Amino acid sequence: MALLGGKKDEAPSRPLFKREEESVSQRSGEVHTLLGKGSEFEGKLTFEGQVRIDGKFQGQIITKDVLVIGDGAKVQAEIQAGTVIINGQVEGNVKATQIIELKTPGRVKGNLETPSLSMDRGVIFEGSLKMENLGGNTTRPPPPGGEKK
Repeated sequence: MALLGGKKDEAPSRPLFKREEESVSQRSGEVHTLLGKGSEFEGKLTFEGQVRIDGKFQGQIITKDVLVIGDGAKVQAEIQAGTVIINGQVEGNVKATQIIELKTPGRVKGNLETPSLSMDRGVIFEGSLKMENLGGNTTRPPPPGGEKK
């Protein structure tokens, strides 16, 4: 199928539309699912791959992969993910096994739990932060002062 004058069997070599995705930190791979601006969803979202939410979502989100909350998105949810990138508004607890990235103009009201956190200047965060290795690695560093015999 042709898209805007390309040959029938050729896919466009670049995206047809450029939006704020360029300003959002992306992980390797493409966005598999998009909840676009103007859309609203309530319920439980479970997925594989990368999902981007630009609309309104209320409920629960569970994945081992990447969740991107776009600028302008409003999310009220309990979130469990591998990586969470927040540019919009999130109200609820967020637990990530890899990293949580809070980007301007993001706003978070809730508790964060992650082994790694990145927060831009200008982000608003109201809640508590617990940082520990959530990936299941149970080895701990030796106590200060060396081993006791």
